[in-house]
Parts: sequence; structure tokens; C-alpha cells
Amino acid sequence: MILIVFKYLTPKGFRGLTFYPFVFMSDKKDKLNNVFLNHEKIHLRQQLELLVLPFYIWYGLEFLIRFIIYRNRKKAYYAISFEREAYQNEKDLNYLKYRSFWAFLNYV
Repeated sequence: MILIVFKYLTPKGFRGLTFYPFVFMSDKKDKLNNVFLNHEKIHLRQQLELLVLPFYIWYGLEFLIRFIIYRNRKKAYYAISFEREAYQNEKDLNYLKYRSFWAFLNYV
């Protein structure tokens, strides 16, 4: 994981953006935030499992489907399986040690 503080690559309203192997963040304080880092590490694992590019295709398609369902960008974002897994497990700093392969499928 390579941490880069660069607020212009982080979408407005978000603290971070992960694009394997980089984690772009808007605030350098997040380099010390274990919950934030764990959330992003979960995304890195998801990206590795799907070989990066398919992750973003799936992510984009799922966002579009959720947006059509909810007609709300924020609700659509939080409903994406990858985000649901990351948000629900970000406080468990040992999660990646016992996480099963393609665990995000449990959140579809």
C-alpha cells in the first residue's frame, strides 16, 4: 500500500480513493487513522481478488444499478457490495487475517 496525500484526486465529500496499490487521501492525518487504513486495505484486497480492472468495472456497474434503484448517489454508493463489506468491517483490524476469498459476495 502506497499512501499519497493529494486532495485533488479524492472526490469531493470523500476521504480517500484506492487504486491498487495507491491510496489517495485528502488529509495527511488519515495516515495515522487505523480504521480508515483498514477500510482502504479491504478495498486493496478486493481489487487484487478481481485483478484490479474487473473490480472497477463491477464497481461502476453496481453503482449504476444501485443508482437506478435508489435515485440517490449517496445511497447508491453505500449500497455497493465492496463498500458494504469495507464499512461493516473497517473497525475490525484483524478482519483481513480471517476474511475469506471473494467475501464481498456476501454483501451483494
